[in-house]
Amino acid sequence: MKSWRKLAVAAFPLALAGCITIEAPDEPIVIELNVNIRQEVIYRLAEDAGNTIEDNADIF
Repeated sequence: MKSWRKLAVAAFPLALAGCITIEAPDEPIVIELNVNIRQEVIYRLAEDAGNTIEDNADIF
């Protein structure tokens, strides 16, 4: 009876092998990231420039 169990355990993955298929998509996967970095950088530069002008009012 033990050999029958071993055979069943060995045959089980083989029986499922035909049922499971993994295929790559025909078209590439596209991930769109709508991030607006430019706006944040400009805002930070503007804030930094304003602070520099306030700190060095005699230069400007």
